[in-house]
Amino acid sequence: MLTNYLKIAWRTLLKQRGFTFINIFGLAVGLACCMLIMLYVLDELSYDRYNEKADRIYRVNSEILFGGNNMHFAVSPDPMGPTLKKDYPQVEQFVRLHQRGTWLVRKAGESTNLRESDITFADSTLFDVFTLPLISGDPKTALREPNTVVISESAAKRHFGDQNPMGQSLLFDNNRTFKVSGVMRDMPKNAHFQSNFFLTMLNDDYPWGQWLSNNHHTYILLKPGTNPETFAKNLDAVVRKYVGPQAMQMLNLSMDDFRKAGNHIYYWLIPLTKIHLHSRQQIELAPNGDIQYVYIFSAVALFILLIACINFMNLATARSANRAKEVGVRKVMGSERQQLIGQFMTESILTTTLAMLLAVFMVGLTLPAFNAIAAKGLAINQLFSPYYLPVLIVLPVIVGLLAGSYPALFLSSFQPIKVLKGKINVSFRSAGLRSGLVVFQFMMSVILIVGTIIVYRQITFIQTKNVGFNRDHVLTVNDVYAIGKQAETFRQEVLRLPGVVTGSVSGYLPTPSSRGDNTFFAEGQIDMNKGVSMQNWPVDYNYIKTMGMQLVQGRDFSKEFGADSSGIIINESALKILGLKDPIGKRIWTFDDPQLKNRKMYTIIGIVKNFHFESLRQNIGGLSMVLSPNSGAASFRISSNDLPALIKQIEAKWKQVAPGQPFSYQFMDQSFDEMYRAEQRVGTIALTFAVLAVLIACLGLFGLAAFMAEQRTKEIGVRKVLGASVGSIVTLLSKDFLKLVAISILIASPIAWYAMNQWLNDFAYKIDIEWWMFAVAGLVAVGIALLTVSFQSVKAALTNPVKSLRSE
Repeated sequence: MLTNYLKIAWRTLLKQRGFTFINIFGLAVGLACCMLIMLYVLDELSYDRYNEKADRIYRVNSEILFGGNNMHFAVSPDPMGPTLKKDYPQVEQFVRLHQRGTWLVRKAGESTNLRESDITFADSTLFDVFTLPLISGDPKTALREPNTVVISESAAKRHFGDQNPMGQSLLFDNNRTFKVSGVMRDMPKNAHFQSNFFLTMLNDDYPWGQWLSNNHHTYILLKPGTNPETFAKNLDAVVRKYVGPQAMQMLNLSMDDFRKAGNHIYYWLIPLTKIHLHSRQQIELAPNGDIQYVYIFSAVALFILLIACINFMNLATARSANRAKEVGVRKVMGSERQQLIGQFMTESILTTTLAMLLAVFMVGLTLPAFNAIAAKGLAINQLFSPYYLPVLIVLPVIVGLLAGSYPALFLSSFQPIKVLKGKINVSFRSAGLRSGLVVFQFMMSVILIVGTIIVYRQITFIQTKNVGFNRDHVLTVNDVYAIGKQAETFRQEVLRLPGVVTGSVSGYLPTPSSRGDNTFFAEGQIDMNKGVSMQNWPVDYNYIKTMGMQLVQGRDFSKEFGADSSGIIINESALKILGLKDPIGKRIWTFDDPQLKNRKMYTIIGIVKNFHFESLRQNIGGLSMVLSPNSGAASFRISSNDLPALIKQIEAKWKQVAPGQPFSYQFMDQSFDEMYRAEQRVGTIALTFAVLAVLIACLGLFGLAAFMAEQRTKEIGVRKVLGASVGSIVTLLSKDFLKLVAISILIASPIAWYAMNQWLNDFAYKIDIEWWMFAVAGLVAVGIALLTVSFQSVKAALTNPVKSLRSE
């Protein structure tokens, strides 16, 4: 029986080639989109689950409201981990990570450095908490001795080639030697942080014991059976027992008074497996994903698949008139309804199976481009793994049953007597279900179009917004600290080059860079309402000029004023929180040592206009600048028509003062855009899927329009004989579809507004959703639908009426 079903199904598909192509191609595109997004979503959901103890690992996050800032940190005080392990038996182990970013590294005895990123100090308990298999070395002792480092397999190949790296030495930043005590396998890509070098925490130059400083990523491993929600309640006791005394020493206030003033210090736990998608804290180890995008893309995949299935249902039921007599004859010959349903379901599943094969081929072709857009490393062979292969087998059956169920039930329900007498009427205008499905298709398409417009408008807004500094034409040279005291010499040499306007040496930049927080108070008081917790940046005399920032009061740092070493420039946000009137010349102070004993007094010499030094997702907080050496990077404002030549000249100057040191640079506008790379990826993916959704919907509309024209051949012929024009016939055939598209626009608009308003709420600075965005999306949908339908309408309208009437 099944063989017979397959033979008939195959012959039917070959007989109706145009119909078959539309169905298979539309379903293939839908399935390919679904598979791509499935790979993406499952990869996002897999982060950190490779850890054998992932379900018991938690990170301690901090939330601090003080000094006008509400700070949400992925870090906590350095004593947090050891204290929790000591005071609470529920904690099996802890590990702290202190990421130090990019350093210059070379094998001992060699002269050329390599620029290595993701260098991290870690406790010796690292391998007790995380699953990081070692190829060489003992995980229990690898980081217990001073001056030891565990490196990744790829780092070992870069620095030692085929040699055994164990026991050999690496020089970090030209002055710190570490012995290789372990080689680990490269960390999986689906980890929320990456590191090629784990240096022992014993060598981290840090003033330990600071409960009021948050600089370490602290992970705890709870013992089996421990309830994390119950355990987290102990963190408030930690605040009172340990944080409170240091707060009293600094502020001369109890924790109760501190909280009564509207401030708070709060610690909480986040599960390891939720960090990548659910954590948007400051000072993350690496940029995280967003569960919102997982939901969005999953919904898009479902919508596109539904649109493709709807096409199948629409076209199958629309062409029911062509198969009505077949059904009638079969029933007269003794076929039962179950057999007819089996026949039509076999055709449906065969169609979806062919579509699946084509979809896998499409995924193979498009996966490299998708990886480039989504910043992933997905591979086509993942689809054939034991995890995915059952989905590939089951999915076409499910889709075939879903898409073919209604047509099979509809066609098998025909009464043979009525069919053979020609009394079955399946005209387009009476097909309420098909109309509803067309509305649904275009509703989804309009939502995707509106979403794409708004995402791109927000990205454009970010890229063109006046952020308070001029990020254009600023070239930043990295790792200037490597040349030590010659940093100023390098700056002076570059300034002599034609095309270089000005230059500054400081690693604190208004794009992703190093950060430092201090709490400042007005002279003579500690006032909870006037203290300000703000960024504190060491800069040089040329910093504000080079960055194109604006002073609204006072002056810039100047060599003409010797007292500027104790001068400070604050931004407008800091001034507002301090509440100072006539601030120029007023003094503010902060603690100048980790033990909170010595105070450092500064005189306000200038107020800089607020500028965005964090993402536009956040409001502008307080910021200060002080005159102090910091050679993390050198930034130059340039004006040249031949940038490649100028960069080569700057590189030559670098090699003169830094032989053997790699020359690394980037433009500041590119660094700024890096903060919004996720949004740019979402915009590109949204645009791609919006186009595909519209394409699939139009394929179905094209097929329906062809069927409609075929069904009304006689009517068109009569109208032309009676004098109807081509334009009137095209209007007659198109208006039904345009009504459906108009209804879809009305339904989609409020849904799209709500969804995109929720997305925009993540940004402190955002665009307004305006009416014209919906109008553009509607016009695009109407235009595409009109073009699709008009092709068949015009073709029908131009047909010779004699042929039309004769064909009837």
